[in-house]
Amino acid sequence: MSSPPPLTDRTALLRNRRRADRDPALFLQERAADEIQERLAEVNRSFTAPAIVTAFPQVWRDRLPGARIVADDEVLALEPGAHDLVIHALCLHWANDPVGQLVQCRRALRPDGLLLAVLFGGSTLSELRACLTEAEVAVAGGLSPRVLPMGEIRDLGALLQRAGFALPVADAAVTTVTYADAFRLMADLRSMGEGNALAARLRHPTRRGLFVDAARRYARHFPAQDGRISASFEMIYLTGWAPDDSQQKPLRPGSAKMRLADALRVPEQPLPQDPAV
Repeated sequence: MSSPPPLTDRTALLRNRRRADRDPALFLQERAADEIQERLAEVNRSFTAPAIVTAFPQVWRDRLPGARIVADDEVLALEPGAHDLVIHALCLHWANDPVGQLVQCRRALRPDGLLLAVLFGGSTLSELRACLTEAEVAVAGGLSPRVLPMGEIRDLGALLQRAGFALPVADAAVTTVTYADAFRLMADLRSMGEGNALAARLRHPTRRGLFVDAARRYARHFPAQDGRISASFEMIYLTGWAPDDSQQKPLRPGSAKMRLADALRVPEQPLPQDPAV
């Protein structure tokens, strides 16, 4: 069976990130790093061998001193069983094989080691996506891949189970950012290293008229205060543990020693009988 075509053009992605390093806008990377540090502070454990998978190591160097920092390559430079904590920092959405990335993280963890991953979710740039779609249909008479498709939280949580993590949890937070106009937003995306690196993207320049039309639609449909526009960024946080015998296990079905009605101190209501049965 042939493998599916890649979603991401890695050469273009790395080129976009190099350009972003010249004049970076890494405030969302910083926000994600702050949130992960807060979550680590709530875990009653000291981590002595952390590793961080990131496209922007400058965000992390002073946050977890001594951590091994590796790029989000298709094959991660992580040794099996070498770490008690792995952080996958806001780059998993670009992976051609996200399950493979998570499996590599699990293999790099010691038993009962912790994974914390953050990536952009499906609501990210929903406004820009809608306006570009409308403009392209109106101006060009068709559609082309311009914004990376991103996973929904229920699907991303399931990836943790597929990768073999125990006690998987997925939650999301949406950050709304305002811009002067759609052109300022798109410039910021380039400075984030989040420009179009889709393998199926158009390889010839787009007429400026399309973006002018999209900017007008954006200002009309998604206004913020003071004549600005709003843009949504959904960050999904994934938490999982490398399996270990010391971890809590779900009870076997039928092993409960108390009825739910008794625990809640309410009368038990029998289900109505189906006359067809």
